[in-house]
Amino acid sequence: MTDRNERIMMELLKCPGNNFCADCDCENPEWASYNIGIFICKRCSGIHRSMGVQISKVKHLKLDRWEDSQVQRMKEVGNVKAKLKYEERVPSCYRRPKPNDPQVLIEQWIRAKYQREEFSYPEKQTYIKGHMQGFLMKRGKEDSRYQRRKFILSEADDTLKYFIREDREPKATLRLSELNVAFAPEKVGINTSLQFTFLKDGTTRHIYVYHEDPEIINNWYMAIRCAKLHRLQVAYPSVAEYDLVNHLTQDFAKEGWLWKTGPRLSDGFKKRWFTLDNRKLMYHDDPLDAYPKGEIFIGYALDGYSIRIGVSTGVKDMGFSFSLTTPERIYHLSAQTEADRDQWIEVIENVIKRQMTPQESAISARLVRKRNNSNSISLFSPR
Repeated sequence: MTDRNERIMMELLKCPGNNFCADCDCENPEWASYNIGIFICKRCSGIHRSMGVQISKVKHLKLDRWEDSQVQRMKEVGNVKAKLKYEERVPSCYRRPKPNDPQVLIEQWIRAKYQREEFSYPEKQTYIKGHMQGFLMKRGKEDSRYQRRKFILSEADDTLKYFIREDREPKATLRLSELNVAFAPEKVGINTSLQFTFLKDGTTRHIYVYHEDPEIINNWYMAIRCAKLHRLQVAYPSVAEYDLVNHLTQDFAKEGWLWKTGPRLSDGFKKRWFTLDNRKLMYHDDPLDAYPKGEIFIGYALDGYSIRIGVSTGVKDMGFSFSLTTPERIYHLSAQTEADRDQWIEVIENVIKRQMTPQESAISARLVRKRNNSNSISLFSPR
């Protein structure tokens, strides 16, 4: 009987929708929640177990013994039907996780679906209202200490403000339209952390925050996305919602240590932390710096941008070097390994091949104006 049920389960796994994890779309799931009736991957199965058997009962498809009633439940439901029920009213601004996404994003997606049933009862979706306020732990600009700060999100005002003292003016006001937010667990060392990146006086500023409660930090992330979407829908009423969603938030295409020279051929290589944020390639002394030491805007290939393996004549080759050419200058860079170099070249090359959007052109113009202002530091400084 056990062998028969195992064979049935393996056949069910081949049905459309069942061959991908019901929660993160990972291929070839090997686990299942038999009371919910879904096939899930190993990573998601651990989250299901953590919710308790009153929410989800998990078994391995091959290593565990399957009862007839459990197999029947899997037959009756499956991933496609379960998604129709538990994802009935997912807001367009809500980020659906993928297999390699941060743990907190996947965990809160699963808990929102099955434990809190947020997508069955929209009144539970507190992040879609366009306004949110609360306290987050914020990293200091000059030191590594985190302090409790009040944050207020206002879709109506296009702002995210934070306060040192509630009875005083905000310490900073961030424009939502120029704000990017990304999960930053590996960089910060805290699973429930976010990185806010925005333009301030023509240069980029980073703010690092966290909250001990995973649900709260996830709600802040989604609230920012929802507020940005609502404002874009007003500004661009004829643009399809799908296209607008692609502009809400962006994970960094790549981050890591590279060696970089100055503008002169004789300049030596210095180690810098690089971050590729859409078309901005920023470099820092430390991964958690509040400001980049410099920023390189990467435009379209036909406008004079290119990338290749190797360095210019007269520049010492570090072994895994490559050169980024812009209309202003050639940047000589070097990675730690051949594989890392090839990955950097690939992601930057993908940016160069992509035509500029109006929003990207506006950012480029702001950066160039700052660079040409003799009273300001150069965003393309050789520092």
